[in-house]
Amino acid sequence: MKSNILPLLALAALTACNNKTDQKTDKMNAIPPVAEKIKKELPMHGDVRIDNYYWLNERENPKVIAYLEAENRYTDTMLSPVKQLRENLFTELKGRIKEKDESVPVLTNGYVYYTRYEEGKEYPVYCRKKGSESAPEEVYLNVNDLAQGHEYFQVAGTAVSYDNKLLAYGVDTVSRRKYTLYVKNLETGEVYPDVIKNTTGGAVWAKDNKTFFYTRKNDSTLRSEKIYRHTLGTPAEQDKLIFFEEDETYNVGLGRTKSKDYIVIGSGSTLSSEYRYLKADDPNGTFKIFHPREKDMLYDIDHRGDKWYIVTNYDAKNFRLMTAPEGKTGKSHWTELIPHRADVLLEGIDLFKDYLVVSERKGGLTQLRIINDATKQEHYLDFGEQAYVARSAANPEMDTKILRYSYTSLTTPNSTYDYDMEAKTKELKKQQEVIGGYDPKNYVTERVFAKAKDGTQVPVSLVYKKGFEKNGKAPLLLYGYGSYGASMDPNFSSNRVSLLDRGFCYAIAHIRGGQEMGRSWYEDGKMFKKKNTFTDFIDCAEFLIANQYTSKEHLYAQGGSAGGLLMGAVVNMRPDLFKGVIAAVPFVDVVTTMLDESIPLTTGEFDEWGNPKNKDSYDYMKSYSPYDNVEAKEYPNMLVTTGLHDSQVQYFEPAKWVAKLREMKKGDEILLMETNMEAGHGGASGRFKALKDVALQYAFIFYLEGITK
Repeated sequence: MKSNILPLLALAALTACNNKTDQKTDKMNAIPPVAEKIKKELPMHGDVRIDNYYWLNERENPKVIAYLEAENRYTDTMLSPVKQLRENLFTELKGRIKEKDESVPVLTNGYVYYTRYEEGKEYPVYCRKKGSESAPEEVYLNVNDLAQGHEYFQVAGTAVSYDNKLLAYGVDTVSRRKYTLYVKNLETGEVYPDVIKNTTGGAVWAKDNKTFFYTRKNDSTLRSEKIYRHTLGTPAEQDKLIFFEEDETYNVGLGRTKSKDYIVIGSGSTLSSEYRYLKADDPNGTFKIFHPREKDMLYDIDHRGDKWYIVTNYDAKNFRLMTAPEGKTGKSHWTELIPHRADVLLEGIDLFKDYLVVSERKGGLTQLRIINDATKQEHYLDFGEQAYVARSAANPEMDTKILRYSYTSLTTPNSTYDYDMEAKTKELKKQQEVIGGYDPKNYVTERVFAKAKDGTQVPVSLVYKKGFEKNGKAPLLLYGYGSYGASMDPNFSSNRVSLLDRGFCYAIAHIRGGQEMGRSWYEDGKMFKKKNTFTDFIDCAEFLIANQYTSKEHLYAQGGSAGGLLMGAVVNMRPDLFKGVIAAVPFVDVVTTMLDESIPLTTGEFDEWGNPKNKDSYDYMKSYSPYDNVEAKEYPNMLVTTGLHDSQVQYFEPAKWVAKLREMKKGDEILLMETNMEAGHGGASGRFKALKDVALQYAFIFYLEGITK
């Protein structure tokens, strides 16, 4: 190991010179790190895979750290010609953010809650006012103060007790999404000695204001598996285990109904779910099963008055809404309220005293449907754009006629509205302010359809600056994900303006595996149909080229996590199609990871990818797994990013992939890997640090495109 790696580390250090006059020489002389090959045989089903870089999964091995650091130095060296541009981009991106800012206040339980940011500070300040927005401000959590001395800091799951006096919150200082729970007295400022480690970060209070429930993770797999009850003033070691999810394909979580009357335990896998409920004023009582889990049956619940409301796919692929009496929750007591529709996906509901708000998706676009419970009259909100995103926002109070919703599009900054459901009038409460004179009228958004190889019409959302010419000469960045039924909606990003103003078109391929076009869209991009995701993306790229939005010489692709798997698959299938590819925290070693049930998230995803312990799944997964299908051929220019503490996709997957690509790829295209040594799956914490990752990605494709300013 020493003979192959350590001299290269020294060389990388020597070549990573910061002197601008030597940058060109540095780049020409740079030699990429070469990871040692140590043969590892991985037998399964009579097949033997050879993994020469398996040793890179030893996180504590100093030689692994040295290799990752050498890759970072090599990346800096290769991008030295755009070092100044990278720094300028960070300043540019940061400059669009309103540094002194605050969220729209939300009234709940007699207090108005909001977060604000202070100029130059990375983290939010959590505030509230009693009764109204004109009352004196109470700062109940200043994350900037808490984060001092930490490279990474994240607060999650802030929960205030019913009497408004206590705050439970979770803290992660490693970026493994393992949170330590703390309790703070909001009247005295005292942080109690009640400290609970290895949680999901959230807590749900009972109405006695001294008891709360929380979720604990498995220490190695990070699976959310246990629910505990804690009483203030007692040691965490004495907390009572309320529920243990023994099925390793399920995760558990906690919530509270909108009525605030019930505490709910949710247990779910990819394709089925189960709930338990308990009166919030009876913390020592026993949780009851709402309806026992059934194979391939999903349901979600909420409560209002004397009824339960159930959103379910029971005999309804695109889901339907049903109700049940308060005391009779089994499926045999469910009554249909909104039937299944083949062309509409029912995504969720929001309950109000006199209204029901239904979140739907039709033709790939989100819709908000308002139903008056007394008159049964209903209407949809009209948004008036080709491609947009509208969602019910923070609506914690039930007794109101005001619906708060969020709205955005590829050209419209994130906007928060209050809609009077009775008067049918809306009020803009806040629109994200983009510093520097951004004007949405200067940009154009389109929604087009690319024909997939099987005839399926795949939506593509695009945005570009006015004056953009469809002559095949413009650069285009195509983004995709296509997994878990997650819909990649056309949201606004102020960062993206840096692309558009430099002549780029930005496009989102709404490929199968997401849920943009309904539940079938998801089912047609998972398990043994997973390759539809990859071919859809390729077909979208070819459509954009054929219609002169761009050309192969100017086409770039980007995806992260499962979207990084997408990137790995498409560069194996069609490496000729792209000038450059950004694969962020990519899930690329599919078979090995899914065979190792000690790796976080593995067991809960068998219904998404398949279980390779079954030969048919093994064969299919191996046929597309990016790591297993690297070949001796020319690949596009690539930037791969990861985080050492990533809890979702372990750092060693991209590290091994890059090492194997370095060994086998032909041609002069550059291959770079950047590892954030302090962060995990979501990248750096703080609102400004994360922009350095964006600046790196943009500098990479600008470098390839010959853009220097």
